[in-house]
Amino acid sequence: MNYSDLFRVTLPETMLEVAALVVLIVDLGFLRKAALKVRVAVAALLGVAGCGVAGAALWAWQASVGAGYSFDDTLLLAQGGYISAAQAGILVMTALTLLLFIDSDFTKHVSEFVAVVLMAASGGLLVAAAQDLLVIFIGLELLSLSLYIMTAFAKTSGKSAEAALKYYLFGGMSAAFLLFGFSYFYGLTGSTNLRSIQDAIVTQGTSPLLYVAWILVVAGLGFKVAAVPFHLWAPDTYEGAPTPAAAFIASVSKVASFALLLTLSANWLTLEPGSISGLVGLASWLTAVDQIWTKLAIVLLLIAAISMVVGNLAALAQTSVRRLLAYSAIAHAGYMLLGVAALPHYSTAIAELHMIPRKLGSVGVSVDAVLYYVLTYGLTTIGAFGVVSVVERATGSDRLDSFLGLHKRSPLLAAVLSVLFLSLAGIPPLVGFWAKFNLFAAVLGVSAGPVPFALVALAIAMSAVSLYYYLQVLKRAYVMPAVDETPIKAHPVTMAVLLAIAAAVVVLGCFPALLQSWIESFYAH
Repeated sequence: MNYSDLFRVTLPETMLEVAALVVLIVDLGFLRKAALKVRVAVAALLGVAGCGVAGAALWAWQASVGAGYSFDDTLLLAQGGYISAAQAGILVMTALTLLLFIDSDFTKHVSEFVAVVLMAASGGLLVAAAQDLLVIFIGLELLSLSLYIMTAFAKTSGKSAEAALKYYLFGGMSAAFLLFGFSYFYGLTGSTNLRSIQDAIVTQGTSPLLYVAWILVVAGLGFKVAAVPFHLWAPDTYEGAPTPAAAFIASVSKVASFALLLTLSANWLTLEPGSISGLVGLASWLTAVDQIWTKLAIVLLLIAAISMVVGNLAALAQTSVRRLLAYSAIAHAGYMLLGVAALPHYSTAIAELHMIPRKLGSVGVSVDAVLYYVLTYGLTTIGAFGVVSVVERATGSDRLDSFLGLHKRSPLLAAVLSVLFLSLAGIPPLVGFWAKFNLFAAVLGVSAGPVPFALVALAIAMSAVSLYYYLQVLKRAYVMPAVDETPIKAHPVTMAVLLAIAAAVVVLGCFPALLQSWIESFYAH
């Protein structure tokens, strides 16, 4: 193993860890007697600078080696393509979360909180790039343990402590499922490397234990993305966690988890160019993969459908906007899982070998569609939690009635809320519409038949349902009379971040090719 290359490929994670140490040293060593607002601002800005340096390291590595580079045959971490795009998105969302933290006062241990956020982001980068079961588990544990701590950071809040305890208990169970599944894969194949496991499965064929292992892995990762029936932690965590922590969980954690799902589904069960010679070998390989994936896709499609229905219908009954966003996140996880489940479906390609190149190309389109969705969803959700945080600080509650007359109390805040919620509902010309359009089109393009069509139709119907509960919030902001017309003032940095996010949602919606071109730039050598 070339440890020099290993260090270079983990340079973004290293920069985040160095930034965490710098934040602790500066705050605890030089600013201990400074005002809390000064300490919060300095710690947050140092964290943002660390994300910037990590992003520069990521871009420099990408530019120097090209897309899809692997540094040895025992690939532990990969770079390029959707992996680097997901990592860049994680760094941007971490920086936005830290900027929203500037207006927070839920803790006096500001440097510790920022350091934990940076460590969580480092874990997210590892998860997104991991190509080995051990690295995946280490990255997930680093990310998860950091998220548990962040959730419990508001020490004076009983809801924060309750949310952290529930999150931790469910997280421990999911880690056990995941570890059992990984152990079965290792026992079946004798390797922890994803590429080697793929080769062993195709060579040895399937077994009942293989499907048990897959189900355990799906259960473990289903918790990470808050899919039904592994979603029970999400409403309490979104409601009880400090706002920056909730925004981080809803965005960065989802991006990292779905990047891992794309790795397992698109890389584990798709063709490695040049690894199979001749059409006979290719047809045999495709048949083996299709037999495996057809069974697994049924499980993912079932989880996706239930998540869409349960998430949207449960959101209708919520009076807390935080819990509404939690159930909305469950529904959005269902939409994205629909795209993941459709990735490697090759039945048609097996019947007609001349169609294989087109089918393999469609898989790439589906990967980009899922990534496009999760990135835009994460960005929009950070903004939504930012607006909720400002209203909550002004009114003392996140209930729906706290938003009464918001357009009079803060016209800019109400406008930002409208843009973000309508985008989450998928209303054109906002970016949320294109995210759903691309995803549903990719699902229908890759998987033919009545089942994918029915599921896409269900997803569109559930999107219509989601519009109703998003409009319930906007109705209170614009239509219903205000009980208190006292102006709501947001911190200048918070307001600037929220306006920037809303502007990005509008611009990316009017010019959807901008984000797609940015994602595709990570594929270019």
